Amino acid sequence: MRIGVFATFMSPIATAKMITDFGRRAEDAGLESLWMGEHVVLFDEMEFGYPGSADGRIPVPANGGLLDTVATFGLLAGCTKNMRFGTGISLVPQRNPLYTAKEFATLDWLTGGRIDFGIGVGWCKEEVIACGYGWEDRGERCDEFLTLMQKLWTEPVVNYQGKHVNAVGVKMDPKPIQKPHIPIIVGGHSPRGLRRAAEFGSGWYGFGMDPTATRQVIEGIDAALARAGRTRDGFEIVITPNTADADTIREFADLGVDRLVLHLGSQKPEKVDRRLGELETLVSAAA
Repeated sequence: MRIGVFATFMSPIATAKMITDFGRRAEDAGLESLWMGEHVVLFDEMEFGYPGSADGRIPVPANGGLLDTVATFGLLAGCTKNMRFGTGISLVPQRNPLYTAKEFATLDWLTGGRIDFGIGVGWCKEEVIACGYGWEDRGERCDEFLTLMQKLWTEPVVNYQGKHVNAVGVKMDPKPIQKPHIPIIVGGHSPRGLRRAAEFGSGWYGFGMDPTATRQVIEGIDAALARAGRTRDGFEIVITPNTADADTIREFADLGVDRLVLHLGSQKPEKVDRRLGELETLVSAAA
């Protein structure tokens, strides 16, 4: 099983030096990938709370915020050689699909094919609206944007007309290094999210999971893949667990999980030092 790390790099702690130092050390520790979440703006009041915390708030430092995934991956690519970079997740229905396709194709080109495009529809209503899009139709917009992006990554000239986006006579280069295109790893537990993974995905990404919940979701994924005429052959299961030790890593492996993306946690230097040592031990346990 491959072991990666999920790092929510936030200002003001996550400086360029901190990130590049961490990238080098993480690769040296045997971590095969580094994943980042995405929120372009934050809000003091939200209709739906953040599902990853008890109080519904994203835990950010005072006057801090999440760093942009694309720019940060570009920085990390320059100080690593083999580590892959994944979005966990990129909020596709609140992004411009042409710019998104261009950014990630360029990242894939410059990194020699080290990008995984984790995607989802998002949970923050205020953020989607602030980006200029509607909330209720974000699912169907996500599907249209993904369809267009796949075409931009694979076809010399794109002619696409949809409900939410039109692109006629469009040419985009460079194409991604990876073929047929950058792997799309779909997040989301809803029936529609599982269908989206079966229709568009090279894999499925679950965040904050334990083995019991993972087993249940995998059953749903297998059913969605079968309805789409697919199997799990060539389809990877990526999980960020709530907690992980050597025993739970074996449980996830027995379930058929392909990649565990473990939390970094605090970015304070002394805690990063301790956590990297723990992660290196878990990499050895998974080997």
